[in-house]
Amino acid sequence: MADATGADLRALLACPACGGVLAADWTCRGCGARYGAADGVVDLRLPGDARTEAVRAFYGHAPFPGYPPRDSLDGLRARAERSPFARLLDRAIPGDARIVEVGCGTGQMSLYLARADRLVVGADLTRASLDLGAAAARRFGSRDVQFVETDLNAPGLAEGAFDVVVSLGVLHHTPDPRAAFARLVRLARPDGGMIVLGLYNAVARLPLRLRRAVARLTGFRWIPFDPVLRSREAEPDRHAAWLRDQYQHPEEHRHTHGELLKWFAETGVDYVRAYPSTLIGDEPDDLFEPAADNWTFEAWLSQVGWMKTLGPEGGLFVMIGRRTP
Repeated sequence: MADATGADLRALLACPACGGVLAADWTCRGCGARYGAADGVVDLRLPGDARTEAVRAFYGHAPFPGYPPRDSLDGLRARAERSPFARLLDRAIPGDARIVEVGCGTGQMSLYLARADRLVVGADLTRASLDLGAAAARRFGSRDVQFVETDLNAPGLAEGAFDVVVSLGVLHHTPDPRAAFARLVRLARPDGGMIVLGLYNAVARLPLRLRRAVARLTGFRWIPFDPVLRSREAEPDRHAAWLRDQYQHPEEHRHTHGELLKWFAETGVDYVRAYPSTLIGDEPDDLFEPAADNWTFEAWLSQVGWMKTLGPEGGLFVMIGRRTP
């Protein structure tokens, strides 16, 4: 990575103990704490509580999601762009944005978004996952991504430094998702930074919860109607990672559209829209363009419909907001 880019990326990080500025040798200029970096991953993680450490150990055993054999940057982008959401997100984010992906896992979304003049920080609890992301970045020649081992309870990330804060499928695995969201918001620019938050939907998740009940009753010998497991039968590592993440996770919460609207209001975040849209028949061209309406009854009808559209792949929905002063 070029020196200028490295300095710019370092400016997006902070001491997890005091929030101080980090020097080039990863020493905090505020409290003097010393941190390290190896193999493309900066270690800015402080010890966490028992539940957080259990989640960290869970992903250390089977990093999620894995990379297919002989993967390439073109292959990663092609795979990502099969998702309408990924294409819309990439299109919505300015080409010079500073982005953090909180809970980046193995870093595939971080690497996908690292194009044009963007700088991307991929942050996660689990070193095993980050090592896979950093190794992929080296293979792909991706120079504008910095992977960081850190915990949202004491994040090694500079407050107010990011134009876009992305967290997909993460906060519902924290002990207190509402409190974690409040910490997440502080990372965004206070004058319009965007929040892109993906969580399990309490309604859309019901089909998977039923499949999980059957799986447990049969000792995981039979899991009916899971299209992701079927699609990964020829990739044992990725098959096992999906099985563990969706069916055996030690910490899981589920949320509704209305619940997240309350979180937004509490933290000074203006609601922009949901993805999929809660407006029946609406297909957004711009994820960062405010929805035309926000009717509670229509939102509930949409969430019921998500059991069919989102349920087969776990029931993850996305809420988008803009931080206001």
